[in-house]
Amino acid sequence: MSHQEHHADEYLDAVGLVCPEPLMLVRNRVRTMTAGQVLHVQATDPSTGRDFANFCRFMGHTLIGETREGDTLHYWIRKGSA
Repeated sequence: MSHQEHHADEYLDAVGLVCPEPLMLVRNRVRTMTAGQVLHVQATDPSTGRDFANFCRFMGHTLIGETREGDTLHYWIRKGSA
């Protein structure tokens, strides 16, 4: 699925950052969002996929999309109501 197929309310550029920075930035951004809003994250650290999936599972959010374009990874996280 291309990144144009997902609506996002917020965008976060974590390109060039390595663990744990992308996850910390996502945590901080999601805190400011309203339940149901979607965050589009762009990253290049391969561990972000695992980190974001675990974050969503533990915090009650949903990883609704994940794509790769070259070295750039795209993730869409829908904030849960918790």
